[in-house]
Formats: sequence, structure tokens, C-alpha cells
Amino acid sequence: MHSIVLFAHGARDPEWARPLQRLREVVLMRSPEADVRLAFLEFMRPSLAEAVDACVHAGATRVDIVPVFLAQGGHVRRDVPLILQAARERHPELTLELRAALGEMPEVIEAMATCVLRGG
Repeated sequence: MHSIVLFAHGARDPEWARPLQRLREVVLMRSPEADVRLAFLEFMRPSLAEAVDACVHAGATRVDIVPVFLAQGGHVRRDVPLILQAARERHPELTLELRAALGEMPEVIEAMATCVLRGG
């Protein structure tokens, strides 16, 4: 089984996660058989480690981590590799892939530019 973890920073205000929940819903609408989970670096649960463990317990043999960040900042470059290394040690049979930050993908940049120019 293949799982996808949408990974974001997190915030103290639970409303902050609404767009991420909506993103998860849209991914699931397009791929209903997918195992798609949210995870957060801080302030919210589950943590990335907890989400990866839950994927494994659900039967995943591969987990793709999708950073829902505008860019590959310090958290993605510094913190995430350490979290994933610990997950690999806990689950040596698991294939973990860290994808590029969503905000760096050309189609996302194009969509944001469209929204900026459209206004409102």
C-alpha cells in the first residue's frame, strides 16, 4: 500500500488547518483509493512521525511526504530529514520519499500568479 502525507508547519489556531483539510479532501476526491493523511511540524497533531507510523500500521510499504510549504526552508531541509531518518530506523522495510515543497512546483506558481492577477 502507498500512502501520502501532506506535511505542513502547524499553528496554534485550529482554523489554520482548514485549507490543508480541503486539500486532502480534493486529493481523495480525485483518488478515492488513496491513503492521504495530514501531519504537522509543531502545534498540531499528528506529528510527521506519528503520521508515518500510522501509515505503516495501516499497511503502507511506501510513504510520500509532500511538504505543503511555499519553499524548501530550514524546516524542510533541516528538520524533516532527521524525522524521516528516525522513521527509517523504526521501519526499515518502508520506502520514504520526500517530495519538493508544493510552492516550488511550476503549476502551483502559475496558479498563484493567476490568483494574484485576478484579484479579490
